[in-house]
Amino acid sequence: MNLTWLMRMARWSRRPPSMQRVIIGAVVLAIALAIWGLDALGWWPDWARMEKMPKPGKLH
Repeated sequence: MNLTWLMRMARWSRRPPSMQRVIIGAVVLAIALAIWGLDALGWWPDWARMEKMPKPGKLH
């Protein structure tokens, strides 16, 4: 662990995030997990999937 992360943890321990910020983070995490779960179960619609981009040099 480098010094930057230790300084960041020290700053967080002195001034923890507000409850509103923690709730926003938890909601974003829950939405991401729900999307991942729907995709893993095969329930995510085809129109919402991204097509794989061709690699450079392989256009055909």
